[in-house]
Amino acid sequence: MKARNNVSRQSAVSGGIPFLKFGRRDPCGKFCARFISLICLLLPNLLGCTLASASSPVSLLVSEQFQDASLTPHLSLMEDKPHALTFDDVKAGNYSGAFVPAGKNGSNLSFTRSAWWVKFTIANTGPHETKIILRQAYPLIDHIDFWEHTGDDWNKHSTGDRLPFGQRSIAYHDFLFPLTLAPENEYTFYMRYESEGAMDIALSASSAIELIQNVSLEQFAYGVYYGGFLVLVIYNFFIFVVVRDKAFLYYLLYILSFGLYMSANDGFFFQFFLPNNPASANLWTLILLGLSLIFAVQFSRHILTIAQFSRKLNIISLSVIALLAAVTLSSLFLPYARVIVTQSLLTIVVMPLIFVMGIARLLSCYPPARYFMLAWITFIFGIMIYMVKVFGYFPRTFFTENIFQIGSLIEMVLLSLALSSRVNELKNQSNTDALTEIPNRRRFDEFLNQEFQRTRRNQQSLSLLMIDIDHFKKFNDAYGHSQGDRVLKSVGNQLRALIRKPMMPFRFGGEEFAVILPRTDGKNARIIAERLRQHISSKRIGQHQITVSIGLASHQSQTFVNPLDLLNAADEALYAAKETGRDCVMMFNELPEKITQNQPAIA
Repeated sequence: MKARNNVSRQSAVSGGIPFLKFGRRDPCGKFCARFISLICLLLPNLLGCTLASASSPVSLLVSEQFQDASLTPHLSLMEDKPHALTFDDVKAGNYSGAFVPAGKNGSNLSFTRSAWWVKFTIANTGPHETKIILRQAYPLIDHIDFWEHTGDDWNKHSTGDRLPFGQRSIAYHDFLFPLTLAPENEYTFYMRYESEGAMDIALSASSAIELIQNVSLEQFAYGVYYGGFLVLVIYNFFIFVVVRDKAFLYYLLYILSFGLYMSANDGFFFQFFLPNNPASANLWTLILLGLSLIFAVQFSRHILTIAQFSRKLNIISLSVIALLAAVTLSSLFLPYARVIVTQSLLTIVVMPLIFVMGIARLLSCYPPARYFMLAWITFIFGIMIYMVKVFGYFPRTFFTENIFQIGSLIEMVLLSLALSSRVNELKNQSNTDALTEIPNRRRFDEFLNQEFQRTRRNQQSLSLLMIDIDHFKKFNDAYGHSQGDRVLKSVGNQLRALIRKPMMPFRFGGEEFAVILPRTDGKNARIIAERLRQHISSKRIGQHQITVSIGLASHQSQTFVNPLDLLNAADEALYAAKETGRDCVMMFNELPEKITQNQPAIA
């Protein structure tokens, strides 16, 4: 009677579905709000969470036309907390009353220290012998014992991921048990499950032909899935070699460790890498899961530049990484059950942390955060659903069992876009002056060449302003470099505020700035230059008044042969402005002949 109560309580816990509340306010905008609303509408159907009461299981009926069916509705379960029952005890019928129906949601038993006995019957209703194959689709069960009645005796098969892979009846990453059923006969089968990890009794039956067809489709899907991981690893390796950005390195390590962890979760790591060493295979499952979480947080920190953005978030994320590293290291000497439960709980902590970091950077208008958040909204949702399923609150359906793969496939595509945005961000950084935050000399050379070629093709005007801060060296010597930097920032800010596209300001070098004015002739360029000069001189920086000298050259009607000639002309005009008293604008075509012929250009 005590065993019956234990099973009843466990079934009730497994079948209960917590109500998930989603807020209406979503900082990711309308898209995320609609996405979450859609999921809320579809979630009950996707999870199969109908709270139907369990009824007494009936026999699974098969015949020659049988294809496949889930055994969950046909199962009876019995909990053996002390691991004391033997098969002789169970088959003798002394505990027949302790078996209770699994129900629709009762086969996912979460983390349990108990052993579980399973009983079901299959009836061959046809006139001919029928061969079917039982499949246990969750491959991370430590020990499975299966008894079938053959003649006057019981035949026992033992398997599990704690036993060598070669001991399996059929070499496959899931557990397969071939059965031969005599015509018009009913068979009772017993199974015993024991595992330190999550207990998911995912039994189904199918004909050999149907299984082959399903397996061929599954193998194709697995090939696409893991092939995608391999392509991403190779692709991001070459990108990292080129750009040398740590975000790409951590993403490379993340997808490598996560891809290997998924292979362990699907049973392939044990099958192909350590088939004769099940203890090591189980240890590597813990290590790979820990590394996946560590590199996920590290990748998020770097692609979102959390260290520069928020000291608190950076400290929290580093603390979580340290905790994950300690738990992963503990897998070398602590029991598997204790480590896997801790890692599962930490997974539920890590996912919201990454989500918060992404939201914070999204609100700060950081470009890569947009794709990052789309990727992690999908993936975090998938992981949370999977972990709730692991803890027994959601049933095992196609959606809940494969949500890792579904979410990570979408995540891979979207994170590739985030990394592309990161490349653009790095390119912008390489073309931006760190002090004044306006484009630098490298970008100036590119933009001037592009605009000069466009001007020649379209027979348009192009003007160039070269700007020099008057007496800047003396100012630096008198007041120090910190005040000098303050002046440079102020001039850069004013240029950025006053210049509108398609015009563009640049820091040319030192105390010199440049402004390229596409489709602007000399007359209009002079007006713009005068406004800039007057505005800068009218703004005091602390107690100091700053003035600038401006040289102007305009290309129209094929005045100059190449961009360098235009630059040299603007330099000569700037030199003339400085020679004639500073705080003024000089145009190249208005310079005295002696200046344009005898004075060297200022670089």
